[in-house]
Amino acid sequence: MASNDDPFRVADQLLKEIKAKIVFVDMHAEATSEKISLGWYLDGRVTVVVGTHTHVPTADERVLPGGTAYITDVGMTGPYDSVIGVKKELIVGKFLSNMPTRFEAATGDVRLCAVVVDCDERTGRAREITRVMVK
Repeated sequence: MASNDDPFRVADQLLKEIKAKIVFVDMHAEATSEKISLGWYLDGRVTVVVGTHTHVPTADERVLPGGTAYITDVGMTGPYDSVIGVKKELIVGKFLSNMPTRFEAATGDVRLCAVVVDCDERTGRAREITRVMVK
């Protein structure tokens, strides 16, 4: 990939500038190891780290020892009768043919994925994180 900023050092720099007590971080990445590492790295310095990008909710929500709520991937809001929101037959065909394919949004079985984080507004520490999926 082209050169890009290191999210760990960028987070350090941004946290020097942010004066808010409640800080929400969305780590948009493919690799779960990157998301988990950033969660541990920021534990106690931000309120919540939520991973996104893979569109599939994980079941590892927790409050880390320093008071940071964490989940590797919050999931997707959209059609679950799909492959990451796209008509499944198009994605399967793409894998089988190894040819570019125009993606079309799937329909049906729409779900909303989210998390609810309870935190102390004075300290910015999370007390609880709850995973939510609504059909």
